[in-house]
Amino acid sequence: MQIAELGAGAAQVFSIAGSIIPGGPLRDALGSLPLAAGPSVDFDLTVMVQALLFLGLAWVLKPLLFDPMIRVFEERELRTDGARAEARELEERAGELLERYQREYERVTRAASEERERIRTETSKLEAQILSEARDRATRLVDDGRLAIAAEVTALKLELEEQSTRLAKDVARTVLGREDR
Repeated sequence: MQIAELGAGAAQVFSIAGSIIPGGPLRDALGSLPLAAGPSVDFDLTVMVQALLFLGLAWVLKPLLFDPMIRVFEERELRTDGARAEARELEERAGELLERYQREYERVTRAASEERERIRTETSKLEAQILSEARDRATRLVDDGRLAIAAEVTALKLELEEQSTRLAKDVARTVLGREDR
């Protein structure tokens, strides 16, 4: 497969790369480069050196970087789990406190309602008693007033009878010209 077969976009990229890189043979090589079916890897001494460098670096960095970092991650995980457990415990305790508060609030509300009803009943009884006493007092005053008026009327009638008898005698004496004996 040739680069030209890849399409206009790939051909344009390779032509730009060829114009940037000076020299004709490179441009010719890029233009006629066949695409292989897979990458070709040479397994030589450089691969072994790179593997040894990697293993050596991992061996040096393990106690210096990886182990402390793993300990930090584990400590953070433990603290996070501990904080979550503590938050869960606090949430449960808050729920219990809320339930206890609601029960106490209901108990106090019920007690206040009973006390209010008891006071209302006592007030009604006291009001009825005061009204009854006031009615009795008013009735006594009216009755005493009637008795006093009746006594005065009787006294006035007696006095008027005496005066009318005396006046009648005086009139008779004056008219008849005699004196009473």
